[in-house]
Amino acid sequence: QVQLVESGGGLVQAGGSLRLSCAASGRTVSSYAMGWFRQAPGKDREFVGGISWPGGSTYYADFVKGRFTISRDNAKSTVDLQMNSLKLEDTAVYYCAAARRGTYYSRSPQQYADWGQGTQVTVSS
Repeated sequence: QVQLVESGGGLVQAGGSLRLSCAASGRTVSSYAMGWFRQAPGKDREFVGGISWPGGSTYYADFVKGRFTISRDNAKSTVDLQMNSLKLEDTAVYYCAAARRGTYYSRSPQQYADWGQGTQVTVSS
């Protein structure tokens, strides 16, 4: 099991940027495929982007391609989500998650075993 803590959320104007960070303890982030998800009020939790295990390739939902970037720092055991050109519809609680052992990559929340508490991102006009 790994414990995950997100940070970096906040209020930003449309077109602005935020950087979210996910710190892992218990096991290093290089031991898992990692993912970022988000959930807006009244909506299902949706996949934002992920980093595969063990290769560390990144992949994204179509709605964030070209705007969001995921990076991993194995020494610090962190996974960051750089969000640029933010839109009103990006407003949500963002969650970091670690996939089940042996998962190479997944866009499905059901394949993720451990979750952080979430961090709120609010984009204003």
